[in-house]
Amino acid sequence: MSESSVVKLNAANLTKLPATVQVPAYDRSHLFAGTVHIGVGGFHRAHQALYLDELLHQPDAPRWGECGVGLLKSDSRMRDALRGQDCLYTLVERGAATQTARVIGSMVEFLYAPDEREAAIEKMAAEQTRIVSLTITEGGYFINDATGAFTVDHPEIEHDIEYPTQPVSSLGYLAEALDRRRRRGLKPFTVMSCDNLQGNGHVIKRVLLEFAGLRDPELQRWIAENVTFPNSMVDRITPGTKPADIESVRDRFGIDDAWPVVTEPFLQWVIEDEFCNGRPQWERVGAQIVADVAPYELMKMRLLNASHMAMAYTGALAGYPLVHEVMQDEVFAQFIAAFMEEVTPVVPKIPGVDVNEYKMTLMQRFANPTINDQVTRLCSEGTAKNPKWVLPSITELIAMGRSVDLLSVVIAAWIQYLKMGVDELGKPLDIIDARAAELIAVAKTVDRDPRPMLAIESIFGPELVHNAPFVEQVTRAMESLAQRGTAATLSAYVAKSRRS
Repeated sequence: MSESSVVKLNAANLTKLPATVQVPAYDRSHLFAGTVHIGVGGFHRAHQALYLDELLHQPDAPRWGECGVGLLKSDSRMRDALRGQDCLYTLVERGAATQTARVIGSMVEFLYAPDEREAAIEKMAAEQTRIVSLTITEGGYFINDATGAFTVDHPEIEHDIEYPTQPVSSLGYLAEALDRRRRRGLKPFTVMSCDNLQGNGHVIKRVLLEFAGLRDPELQRWIAENVTFPNSMVDRITPGTKPADIESVRDRFGIDDAWPVVTEPFLQWVIEDEFCNGRPQWERVGAQIVADVAPYELMKMRLLNASHMAMAYTGALAGYPLVHEVMQDEVFAQFIAAFMEEVTPVVPKIPGVDVNEYKMTLMQRFANPTINDQVTRLCSEGTAKNPKWVLPSITELIAMGRSVDLLSVVIAAWIQYLKMGVDELGKPLDIIDARAAELIAVAKTVDRDPRPMLAIESIFGPELVHNAPFVEQVTRAMESLAQRGTAATLSAYVAKSRRS
């Protein structure tokens, strides 16, 4: 597309965009910020903000928009990008054969809290705000990975307890805004976590109540009695925006967008209907409103998230940089399919959900060649991920007397990944983990016996290291990976799983 035909994205230029690009068909000037969202990144803009945009296209839907809030210094980039284009942005959905672009208009304001602290607090404290939602990553909940306890001695928490009207943490902002509503006699807002955490509503409730108790027991009691914290399950693969994505949006769709979002066609949101001050009717645009999110979470963690771990460490060892490249290798694709079959006995049965269809959809999503999701991203923070996504399946399957052969390969591949530090082509591996130095040091002591790693109780628990059959399975898998290579190992294990 020629440079002269490229249109700068802003409200005044919406009518100048190509007809192939969907734009807001509603009057954005009439929107009110019923939701304040903390942590505006790519995932939120590809997920929750999209649902709201879809709902706003319903002719009789309330004009419920949202205000984004950035708490981190690094959020200045998002502020500049969004404010420079009237909080509009391009969402590109890329499938294997097609891609589409639409402009999302549901965000009406963005506040940069480091420079606009009081405005951000007052926006949350305002009566029209019904929900404050969060995508702040696991670190934003101040939970010690090893103990599960709330980190009361974190510098941000200590600061926010001492200076409650000048918060820097998400918990500090939530508590101060809720306290102002309490003192003003206003109804509270619902606190809704959209982070990829099991029982995310329970998690944010626990840490906010603990924080509020340190600040003011009366505030803690009021929150406990009046605020709701719905659990939700979110799913959409959304890699970070790369310079090539910005160029692609310019060249293919003629849009000059400072920070577009590129995502897959698949989209899922399962929400518990626990809202203390109203909510949008997300179910009208595809969200699932349920009484209990837990079974959906468990299915996702044991099939999608665990499969990510399986392809991450085996793919990294084999030298694949991109997820779809792993899945284009027939040996690896067969291994992931067999891996999901091994895990299926501990996947909950959900009325109306076809698990086999879900697994086939996952295979298609993993193989999508247009998303360019990086293997390094999947490998990162294995210390936090594996205890949630892989190890529970191992423990439960062992208790049921079922096979954990392929799960053992994943654990062996993780140990090998940490131990070797390079892939099979000799290229250095970029190991990203909060406990990387500790894990690498332990992994390097492993020869044939994986027990030095399995003895890390904060990761593997107290029992697996003493389970002789499991230790032997991991040992055999490690030996095979070291001697035969990843592809040959996976091929042999797939063949064995088919015979059994």
